Amino acid sequence: MMKHMIRSLQAEDLDSLMALIQEHADYERSSFNPSGKRERLENAIFLSKKLHCWVVESNGRVEGFVSFTFDYSTWDAADFIYMDCLYLREHLRGAGIGTEILQRLRLLALQKGCKNIQWQTPVFNESGIRFYEKNGAQSSRKVRFFLDAKSEA
Repeated sequence: MMKHMIRSLQAEDLDSLMALIQEHADYERSSFNPSGKRERLENAIFLSKKLHCWVVESNGRVEGFVSFTFDYSTWDAADFIYMDCLYLREHLRGAGIGTEILQRLRLLALQKGCKNIQWQTPVFNESGIRFYEKNGAQSSRKVRFFLDAKSEA
């Protein structure tokens, strides 16, 4: 039986986190340039505490992670948790760990007075969509845009 633990990211986990972020980007068919990001993530998680990150440790190895922020919804006029990333290596999927993470996030949301948890996933991530729906999540179709702060219109 696989033993796992969900715990807060520690500084010594940053290299493992960077590898998982690369895998997550590959899974979502996106590019990822790690240049300078380890240091910025370290700052966001440990110094400014803007970003929260839990890792999944399985048999002594970091094998997955979830990252999230606390944000505010104009429409709801309420705080919410924004789950930025949830990624588990393939051999951990289907073992109930993702559901456990969502349950922990739901409990944290209740403790912090948040209305809900929000996130997004690519439309082609059919297994992820089925997982989220199985766990009671509802979807809202939108198109996500990015505007580079350095670009000129």
